[in-house]
Amino acid sequence: MKFKWRKWNRVIHRDLGFLFFGMTIIYALSGIAINHLDDWNPNYIITTNNIEFTDQLNTEMDKTAVVNFLNNFNEGRYYKKHYFPNDNTLKVFLKNGIAVFNISKGVGTIEKTKKRPIFKEMNYLHYNPGLWWTSFSDIFAGALILIAITGLFIIRGKKGITGRGAWLTILGIIIPLLFLVLFC
Repeated sequence: MKFKWRKWNRVIHRDLGFLFFGMTIIYALSGIAINHLDDWNPNYIITTNNIEFTDQLNTEMDKTAVVNFLNNFNEGRYYKKHYFPNDNTLKVFLKNGIAVFNISKGVGTIEKTKKRPIFKEMNYLHYNPGLWWTSFSDIFAGALILIAITGLFIIRGKKGITGRGAWLTILGIIIPLLFLVLFC
């Protein structure tokens, strides 16, 4: 009995594609996010509010006074700790943020961070958080190799690997090689 390699090729390609669909989406989206770290923070949404105030502040302020001052900006309930790094600056640590006030000029900034939904978790997985996940990621990488190789032989004829598919495959190899030659 002749081995039906085309049938098994399709089965392997199809089943691995289904099995690793979620992983492919996770790595693709988090990969795009990580590629653009200079443009945005994929893990956190950071908001900065510049404020002005007329309250008289001084380095003798205790927790109650600082919380009362923060209530002017709806931040009092987030108070954690404060200190004065110098005579003109009040620095307040907030839950998920920080506030810095210039006492002499009456200006300050409140910076808050919030987890970016979905991307934070996907990036966590992308950075391989533990041994078990690393092992699973290695299996996924091997499966991607198999999916790529079996995909070459799914379609027959002039649209397959012996026709147009060959040119597209060659182009897909040449593009990263050109990048390496030109930019590395």
